[in-house]
Order: sequence, then C-alpha cells, then structure tokens
Amino acid sequence: MSDAAQPTAAEVRAAAEAVKTALDRHLAAVERRSGEDDPTVYEAFNQLAAAAEVYDELLYDRYDEVTPFEIPGTDDSLPPYAGPEEPNAISVLIRRDYAVAEPQRLLAQAQRVEAAEYDDGPGADEDAAGTIHGALGVLFGEFEPDEIASRHKEFGLEEGDSTLWVTAADEPAEPGEWLEAPFEGVDPQRVVCRFDVSAVFDDEDAEDAEDGEDAAETDELDDLDLDEDEDLEPLDAER
Repeated sequence: MSDAAQPTAAEVRAAAEAVKTALDRHLAAVERRSGEDDPTVYEAFNQLAAAAEVYDELLYDRYDEVTPFEIPGTDDSLPPYAGPEEPNAISVLIRRDYAVAEPQRLLAQAQRVEAAEYDDGPGADEDAAGTIHGALGVLFGEFEPDEIASRHKEFGLEEGDSTLWVTAADEPAEPGEWLEAPFEGVDPQRVVCRFDVSAVFDDEDAEDAEDGEDAAETDELDDLDLDEDEDLEPLDAER
C-alpha cells in the first residue's frame, strides 16, 4: 500500500478507542443480560467484532502489525433463538446440491428401475428414463433422499453443499398450507439448530494444514546453524 493510501496514526488511534468503547459496552450488556440469548448481548458482540475488525485492518495498513486476538465472524451466524420455549411442532428444512457427474450412469440406473417397474409389460412412462430430467424423476421417485445421499456415486451424482435447519413452531401447519412455497418465510429467530456441509470448510482446513506444514519446514531450516565461511570437507570416496 502506498504512503498516500495509508491510514493516519490518528485514525488508528480512533479505531483503538472504538474497540475500547465497544468492549465496555459488551461487558455492560453481559453483566445486565436477561437470559442466555439476550439480544442486547448479541448486538454488543456484533459491534465489538466490527470495531475489532476495523482496528485490525488499520493497524496492519499503518504499522504492518496485527492484534493478538480473533473474534469469530458473525456474517453467517444466526440471531438469538426467539421461538417458543416448548415447541408444539418443528419443521426440518433440508437442501442438498448435486452435480450430474456421470450422466450415462444416471440414465442406466434409472432405466434399470424402469425395467423392473414394467417387467410385466410396457407402462405409460416406460421412456421416462431416456432423458436426464426424466431419470432424476425416476430415481427420486423410487429412492428416499437419504438413500440417494448415501449412494450418490452409484447414481452418477457428485455431492455439493448441503444444509439442514430445524425450526420451531407454535402449532403444526395446516395440511397443504406451505406446499407451494416450502422454504418461504423462514424466521431465523425460530431456528433451533443448523448443520452445514460444504467443500469450503475442507478447503479452509487444507489451507490451515498447508500453512502449518510450511511453518514447520521453516522452523526446521531455522534450526540449522550453518556457517557460510565454514569449509565443508569432501566425502571420503574410499569405503
């Protein structure tokens, strides 16, 4: 970064004061918390995280230094639970993404299912497995989603991201009430728990592992005490 674009010392100092203020506000909110999921504490936490991030960036840009602490990011976190204490009903929202990695395998599996379905004679949908979208309809109509998830490679599919949300409700929904838009209007404050699976997490773990290996190799090199002026004697060729 050029000198002209660098933050001033006064800006860094102001960011540090903002962190102190946010820290005091967070402590005060924790001391006065009304419960485990007090929204005031949640808001103070976000403010502290944002202030710390700004300070860390300015400190690095100005002095090439970083803070010794890390506050977890809040972009993907859920707000405090505000649903019923004793839910009378729950909804389980699941999304699983797949790539059609082997179309021919997918078609072959669907055709086997179709052949077994109409082994007593041709049926109205006997050619449904002749297209990719038709084959998907055949397979998902025959197998439960959990079985397809566990056997996806057999069906020529490659796993992508997946997520599962459990949400709480006061009363069960009326029959057919949400079928037209099953994932619409989800209240994040009624999410009891959430589980995400993504290759992004694997990439992050791999990067951390590589960084650790690089650091270890650097430490090993640093441990070698080589004197550039030291004469190295040749290996004795006679054995």
